[in-house]
Amino acid sequence: MYARAAEEMGRELAANGLTCIYGGSNTGLMKLLADSALDAGGRVVGVTVQALRDKEIFHPGLTQLHVVPTMHERKTRMVELSDGFVVLPGGIGTFEEFFEIYTLSILGFHSKPFGLLNINNYFAPLDALLDKAQQEGFLKAPHREVILRADTPAEMIRRLKGSSVYS
Repeated sequence: MYARAAEEMGRELAANGLTCIYGGSNTGLMKLLADSALDAGGRVVGVTVQALRDKEIFHPGLTQLHVVPTMHERKTRMVELSDGFVVLPGGIGTFEEFFEIYTLSILGFHSKPFGLLNINNYFAPLDALLDKAQQEGFLKAPHREVILRADTPAEMIRRLKGSSVYS
């Protein structure tokens, strides 16, 4: 189900003329996302650090690959290149990137839309944690409300496009 969602997201990005920007890997769900976006005629841009480029195999079909010196510069470049962010189910790196984008939004360093693609209710525990943080006074309601949520890629694209960046 996660693989199908990643492939569907790639097709939706391409169908809507949106460039897929990600780490550039040729493995896992991100490979499937990139493959499906490219197969649907979309653009896919990878952003990585030199240390990983020397170790990993990157997607051979990338429209473009940016190589920067540090992880901090990698994330900065990804934010610069992106008009919005979609978080698919993933591991610790996914969570770290989500929280960085979320924090940068709260602090006013970007006003780009971002959301959780909640396949198989994957992000329910995260939502419960954020609800608890809000209940305990650690997270303000307006900051909680900036996160878009959708159960399907098509709905996520609609919500992204309905945000202020695309309006």
